[in-house]
Amino acid sequence: MSAKELQDLLNFIASSGLDEVNIEGNDFKISVKRHSNPPTVISQPMVAQMSVPQSVQQVATVVPASVPMPIAQAEKPAEIAAGKYVTIKSPMIGTFYRASSPDKPTLAAVGDEINVGKVVCIIEAMKLFNEIESEIAGKIVKVLVENASPVEYDQELFLVEVA
Repeated sequence: MSAKELQDLLNFIASSGLDEVNIEGNDFKISVKRHSNPPTVISQPMVAQMSVPQSVQQVATVVPASVPMPIAQAEKPAEIAAGKYVTIKSPMIGTFYRASSPDKPTLAAVGDEINVGKVVCIIEAMKLFNEIESEIAGKIVKVLVENASPVEYDQELFLVEVA
């Protein structure tokens, strides 16, 4: 299976509602599982006062530390809403790397001018290192992901000021 076919498969799985996919060929076996926790529904008998027990209130406010929190809309500058900035998003699930190896310089840093087709990062998915190319030209304003951290499909990676 080629890297392009694997990338297309991962994109399809990420956009579908599937939680698990197993594929076997003559010389390979692929097993992909999505680890998502369904929302917990707590059912309480109806009471006249309609008060919520303390334990239910605490459950509702607990957020797992492993879940990446997206940038809040209120935190984004007005220029983003006006279209001055564009984000480069992850085309797949994997591990984000800013350089091709630890001893090499970063592929794209804050302040760098980028053109269409320039490699801005690498995403490792299933032991395959995929170079992610920019689809826009401009200047990188902010790197939104830490090096060597996991990323999800369609997660924002870079904030770019459009040229």
